Amino acid sequence: MRNLLIALLIGIALCFSSCRKDFAFEQSSGGLEFSKDTVYLDTVFTNIGSSTYRLKVYNRSNKDISIPQIKLGKGTNSKYRLMVDGMTGEDADHSGVGDGKIFDNVELLAKDSLFIFIEVTADVASANPTDFLYTDQIQFTNIGGAAQTVELVTLIQDAIFIYPQRDANNNYEQLPINFGTTANPQYITGSNLSSNDPVNGNELHWTSQKPYVIYGYALVPDGATLNIDPGVRVHFHDSSGLIIGKNGQLVVNGTNPPGNDPSNLSNEVIFQGDRLEPDFADVPGQWGAVINYSTRNDNSIEHLTIKNAVVGMVMQPLNDGDIVRIDNYKSSQIYNCTNMGILCQGGLINGNNLMINNCGQFCLAAIYGGSYNFTHCTFNNNWSSSKQYAVLLRDYIETDTAYVVNASSSSYTFTNSIIYGSNQVEFYIDNKGNEVNNYDFNNCLIKFNSSQLNDTGLFNFNDPSGPYHNNCYISKNNPNFIPKFKDINNNKLWPTEDLTISPYLMSAATTSSTTDMLGKNRITPVMIGAYQFIAN
Repeated sequence: MRNLLIALLIGIALCFSSCRKDFAFEQSSGGLEFSKDTVYLDTVFTNIGSSTYRLKVYNRSNKDISIPQIKLGKGTNSKYRLMVDGMTGEDADHSGVGDGKIFDNVELLAKDSLFIFIEVTADVASANPTDFLYTDQIQFTNIGGAAQTVELVTLIQDAIFIYPQRDANNNYEQLPINFGTTANPQYITGSNLSSNDPVNGNELHWTSQKPYVIYGYALVPDGATLNIDPGVRVHFHDSSGLIIGKNGQLVVNGTNPPGNDPSNLSNEVIFQGDRLEPDFADVPGQWGAVINYSTRNDNSIEHLTIKNAVVGMVMQPLNDGDIVRIDNYKSSQIYNCTNMGILCQGGLINGNNLMINNCGQFCLAAIYGGSYNFTHCTFNNNWSSSKQYAVLLRDYIETDTAYVVNASSSSYTFTNSIIYGSNQVEFYIDNKGNEVNNYDFNNCLIKFNSSQLNDTGLFNFNDPSGPYHNNCYISKNNPNFIPKFKDINNNKLWPTEDLTISPYLMSAATTSSTTDMLGKNRITPVMIGAYQFIAN
């Protein structure tokens, strides 16, 4: 009997010990894994909620953990609703039912997982009626540092959504890219545009019926043409953009604003970020870039606005010897880019009536030579940095070990253009080769207030007509030769000063450009820059 009692006590002790071990949950220190890092939910219309979506959360560790809190980033104001392993969360409104917004001390066994079901409430369209995207995130707090997050994205207006697909291994689709070398290919998350996509239909013809939302990089494949109609709006997510393949073609068909009204952008094609809140209207660096690898001579861009990117347009050869081209770049504008408006490496651009304003490094950077012809263009840079320029011309690229100079002759022609900004020098030539380049500046206004010449010593700006510049006006930070732009901070770069005070602006050379950027007729004598005079 005594032995039986001892055995019973030992069994009870082992039972309690086992129970304590099974339910000794440690506070999570992070390291959770998720079936998706972003959950895309259906388009939602007024008074109609979404379908229910599923997210799986994995605890790959050998420890039973307690997640201090799982919550929606916007808290009780979020238009999303969660269910975590059958639980509805805290009852914030004291209705007797969990609100599906906040979950405290969620337990997850070692080597186990839990399900989170996500849906959008029926009143999501009232959250911000002017936006077509509603976003939030699920936050998983821990004691080890910043919360882990899963992004939530919902379309609350009709839009065409282009984003990378996942393969059988749950990895995002990757696009091969080469920055000037085929020896070390790189890859970037993105998707090939298709003329027969099962969801979006023809992704190579963008119309103004719905806005486009791009996640990752969208690629125009070799042999394909992306046609973009007037009035199209394209919204790129963070680190997203557009790529034109080596044998692909880009045709942007924006048209003049109705009534030549600079404030009416209804016919303009606009590339911008997907943060549509007013606070993000002029924030640089919200998305990546347009990357043009195309060597075709029929690329055409008219009335395109690119704003708030890291680099507005990168023109980069895929292979050594390639010449990337835009033969018709007309009546377009780029502004508020973190790095550069246009970065072109050994390419060809024919630009007419272009405006590039306020970029962190250069409005235009033409490096490794090339062929460039700009007529009636305005390059202005008032970025708050002592190292920014409006225009950089450079005949080399820099590697980790050396400077690589373009050995062929290059051509740079600027006619009736303005190169200006807030620094003392806004125009810079940086040559390291001995080749003879063709520089031709005619009837341009250039900001260059320095007693020293450029590195090449090509320009003597004390002489208005030198071997490489003719009838140019050099602004040296004095009352002479200062363009009175309407509003630089809001990218309104048309002169407003009485032209009897600034006759140099009416001293353009004869060109075939009969209209300005807004479609206004250029009267005689013709003004320099992208715009004709507009009174205050």
